Formats: sequence, structure tokens, C-alpha cells
Amino acid sequence: MRNMLTEGMFEAILESIDEGIHVIDNHGITIYYNEMAAKHDGLLVEDVLGKHYLEAFPSLSKETSTLSHVLTTRKAIFNKDQTYRNMKGKLISTINTTLPIVVKGHLEGAVEIARDISRIKTLSDKVMELQSKMNKKTVKEYDDGTSFTFDHILTNDSLFMQVKERAKKAATLHSPVLVYGETGTGKELLVQSIHNASKRSGPFIAQNCAALPSSILESILFGTTKGSFTGAEEREGLFELADGGTLFLDEINSMPIDVQAKLLRVLEDGVIRRIGAGKTRKVDVRIIAAMNEEPEIALDDKRLRVDLYYRLNVIYLRIPPLRERCEDIPELMNHFIKKYNVKFNKQITSIEKNAELLLCQRSWQGNVRELEHVIQSAMNFAEGTILHEKDFSMLVSEPSREVGNSLPEILRQTELDHIQHAMKNSRGNVKKAAEQLGIPRQTLQYKLMKLQRQSAE
Repeated sequence: MRNMLTEGMFEAILESIDEGIHVIDNHGITIYYNEMAAKHDGLLVEDVLGKHYLEAFPSLSKETSTLSHVLTTRKAIFNKDQTYRNMKGKLISTINTTLPIVVKGHLEGAVEIARDISRIKTLSDKVMELQSKMNKKTVKEYDDGTSFTFDHILTNDSLFMQVKERAKKAATLHSPVLVYGETGTGKELLVQSIHNASKRSGPFIAQNCAALPSSILESILFGTTKGSFTGAEEREGLFELADGGTLFLDEINSMPIDVQAKLLRVLEDGVIRRIGAGKTRKVDVRIIAAMNEEPEIALDDKRLRVDLYYRLNVIYLRIPPLRERCEDIPELMNHFIKKYNVKFNKQITSIEKNAELLLCQRSWQGNVRELEHVIQSAMNFAEGTILHEKDFSMLVSEPSREVGNSLPEILRQTELDHIQHAMKNSRGNVKKAAEQLGIPRQTLQYKLMKLQRQSAE
């Protein structure tokens, strides 16, 4: 079939791509540089086109440039972090994939596809500066308003109460803690409660590990030395800032594998080294990590190092999702009603039965956080002192059932019927029954244990 792609069409495609593209020939002269690359670098296309790449980016050298490395080695580089200054002095941070251009065995040049992360880098630096300033304040001078304690954890669920008691015991220990809970279950609430009950003198510092390139996350955690890379300043990392306190690493399963290896070393010997530093520093930091997916899934997908998992999993706390503790919903509803009565200057005193049943029958994929948002939304538009089913218009797609026996009895019986049916069909095979029910095997095991406990009471 005849190739209908013209040179103009090809260039139009490259210009429409939402990433910077920089092409050089085998002498290092820029032969293509798209508008997105120019936007990333704070330059004009004509500032770079036709010039040697080191002339356009004088802060780079043959040793530090990814384009130069590919021209020399003829080997591709994937997702490499690079920080440099352009000819106007602007500091740029990118993630680059750089590929050699080989035609009939002859190296013709190299192409670099760059994603700008300068804004992420700038924001992370600002966060580090703020955290450093806060760390220098006394406890009395600094209160972030989110110092949760175990009293803030509202539950009537027997297994969640066991988790709460286990967490209280964990607060008296120094061992690492691994917390698993779906999004919105209250992982940070539990983690802060552990820290505040531990009587540790240092601060509580939290860092989400998701969506950060390894170089940025590494500099955030371990700190930097001046001149260790372009634009680097002398700065403490979170391990130093959290010295004597607790460092909470959320979504640890999203942490780049190379940073996981460095974290493992800190857990083993309590020593950190700033990027570019020649000496190490001893820190006294308790690590609490959290995941929003089953650890076994991350291990199977090789997104979590096995050795790090076992090092963190000294104390394991699983927060059950809201759909597994429906008896908590009424108390949580009342809590959020009181909260938004104050915020919205309302005087809601109760919620009608059909509306309560509607809420209790939801699957709550967003868990407690979703429940709070639903209550907040309903109270914005509610009139009078009672929340009615019509106030939850965002949930009308989920019809309520007829109200028969008490709500807890309906929920327990419905769940029991479905589980017993699945277990019968699978002849007692928990894995197959879980697949039929559309839930993880660990969740079904948890439910079976809970139902067995309820039947024994």
C-alpha cells in the first residue's frame, strides 16, 4: 500500500503532540524543535533551530546531556530526569526519553521526547521550604489543625475496633507500620493517631509517593547539597525534618523501585545521605507507610520490593472499607450532620428512614470521604430540620428497597445470603467464591470471619 503521509502531515502530527520533541543530527545540530519543546524551555523555536544543542543549552555538557550520551553510545535512554538552564538562564526540569536515529546501520542523529516537570519540581521545593520552616517552630507555635487522635475514629464494627486497639499498642513501639485501606477509609487519621499517642517529640510529616519522578522524590526524602545538580541548594530532606518524629509515606506502592531500595537501607541502619553529599547522617525517624491496594497485588505486579514489604510489614493494620462496616454509617452520618450544621449554620436534627436506607445500601467506593461529601451536598440544599430522600438527588440512580426489618438485620441477611450462595456454588473454595462475588479473596476471608463471629455472639 502506497504511503500517503506527506512531510507536511508528519510535521503537523509532531506539532500536535503534547510533549517536547528535539531532533539533532550526528554533529549535534538541531534539525527539528517543536513548539511544545520551545514552550517547556522558555525559548522560541528559532533560538534553537540550526544551532548546536550545547549552544542553546550552555548549562549542559557532553557528560550531562542525554542527547550527547545517546550520540556517543547509540543506546536509547528511557524516562531519564534532567535539570538544566536554557540560554536565558531559566531552570528547566524534564523527564526525557532519548533515542538514536539509525538509518541502514549509520547513526544519523538522535531524537529526544521530553515531558516538562518544572512546575512539579518548583512546588516540591516550596513544600520542602515550608516544612523546614515549620520544623524549626516549637510545638506551641505550630498546629496544622489536623492532629487526629484515636478519639476521632468513630466505629461500632468489632473488627475495626480490634484494628484500633492494635494501633494503640503500635503507638508504644518503634517498629515500622504498614497500613492498608481503600481510598477514603481514613488511613492518615489512623496514622496521625498513632503518632500523637506515641509521645514522640519530633513532628509528624506526610508525603504522598504517587506521580513523582524518582529524582524529585529522592531529593524530597533525603535532601540535597548545593551544586549536586543544576539548581540544587543546600536543603534538608524529610528524614532530617522528621528526626525524632514520624514520617508517613502514603501510596508506598507508587514509589519508584530505585527509591524503594534507598528507603530499605534507611530502615535497616537509620542512616541517610543527602544527594551529592560525601557524609551520612543518623536519623531517628519512625516510618509508617500506607497503601490503597492489597499488598499482594503490588508484590505480584513487582511495583513493591519484596524485601521492603517485609521490612515495613512488622505491624500490619488493615482498615476495613465502609461497605464492610455498615453499622458505622448512622454514627458517621450524625457526625457529619453536626459538622456541617456548624459550617452552614443549619439545624438538621435527623435523617428520614428511607434516606438512611438509601445511604446504607450504597457500595461507597470512596468510603468515609465519599459519605461526607454526600452529606455535605445534601445539607447545602436541605430545608427544614430533617434530611429527606429527595435531598440526596445525586443518588437517585440507586433506588432504595422497601423498609422491612431493622436496617442492620436487612444488611446482614443480604450479605449472608450472597456469601452462602457463592460458597455453596464454589464448594467452599474461597478464591472462586470471591471471584463470583467480585471482591478480593482477602475481603471475603474478612467477611467470613466477621459473620462467624456474629453467629457465635
